[in-house]
Amino acid sequence: MVSNQVLGARVIAGFLILSAVCGCAHQQAAATAPAAAPVSSADSTATAAPQDMTATEAAIANAGASAPVGSAGPADDTRGAVLATAPMRYTVKRGDTLWGIASMYLKDPWLWPEVWIINPQIPNPHLIYPGDQLALAYGADGSPHVSVEQAGTVRLDPRLRSSPLDSAIPTIPYSSIAAFLSRPTVMSSEEVKSAPYVLGFRDLHVAGGSNNEVYIRNLTATENSRYAVVHVATELRDPDDHKVLGYEAIYTATALVQRPGDPTKALLIDSARETLRGDRLLATDNTETPVTFIPHSPPGDVHGTILDVVGGTDLVGLYQIIVMNRGKSQGVEPGTVLAIDSAGDVVPDIFNGGRNIGSTESRQWSKKVQLPAERSGTVLVFKSFDRVSYGLIIGATDIIQVGDLVRAP
Repeated sequence: MVSNQVLGARVIAGFLILSAVCGCAHQQAAATAPAAAPVSSADSTATAAPQDMTATEAAIANAGASAPVGSAGPADDTRGAVLATAPMRYTVKRGDTLWGIASMYLKDPWLWPEVWIINPQIPNPHLIYPGDQLALAYGADGSPHVSVEQAGTVRLDPRLRSSPLDSAIPTIPYSSIAAFLSRPTVMSSEEVKSAPYVLGFRDLHVAGGSNNEVYIRNLTATENSRYAVVHVATELRDPDDHKVLGYEAIYTATALVQRPGDPTKALLIDSARETLRGDRLLATDNTETPVTFIPHSPPGDVHGTILDVVGGTDLVGLYQIIVMNRGKSQGVEPGTVLAIDSAGDVVPDIFNGGRNIGSTESRQWSKKVQLPAERSGTVLVFKSFDRVSYGLIIGATDIIQVGDLVRAP
């Protein structure tokens, strides 16, 4: 259950490194960072993270010594933002994520852009690679800075041959959101009405999976072309104005066209769940949402609601995906961090006016009081639309459910 995972905003799952690729030059260079502040013997335990721990594991291990989320003060004053357990130097490891590193250094991980020092000598200075050595230093005014003190590996431009190298670490676990990066997730009512649909299956099947043949109506396509098959699920209605924001489109499989026509014959491949009659087809999107975005608080005062939990459950746990009624129109974009508040219950005030607290009549006529919302978790947005966004739960201190509130932290 979520309630027994008291990890707060400083928790993020380990991540399976993306397929390694040849990068551009990321040569060894020293950062022009302020001189590191001296470390007293009392703080010697905070000078280095354990060698066998990733940043995420170190952040979890030191969670008890950290200050509560939201205690760092205004975003433009980062002097109190650093955790007492933050290491003066840390070598980036395989499995690290940017959120895990930020959680190891900062009380509020979304303040990372305020303390990160860009290294102009290093190509792609915003990216952090396994093997890079990070250094914590303090300016003359006491403000903290973290920078790449030394790049861990010489990365050469490819010539006649190449070999796999480590990719930059992502912000959040790729494995948790991979299915949502390149596949459609929200459809408008017009798209639902006009989209090609699954008419039926060969051999009178009522549902289909990988290697099943299907017949599709209203699809104009060439042989061997591919389309994403989606199941139109929950209606996303904004509780503020009751307007329909769209419909969740859950990926079921990829349809490989075998014989164009009306109906079109196709083969289901790469199935993620069963495909049903009436499921819609959409053109596949080959562009992926980046996973190296920088976590940050929204630019304005955002207040929204959790509309749905992907997967059909009512209660939300760590690393689950939620849908919110705030998107690009409200300044919510990939990398935006939002706090989650559990909506307070409405209870009768049976004590007001000296009423008999045991009588049924007293309870019936008592004035109802709305209890305040309480902080229960943290969500990081990884994909956003006009008025809807998807986020990954990266911290939970209590039960989270549909209808809970999201806001600027």
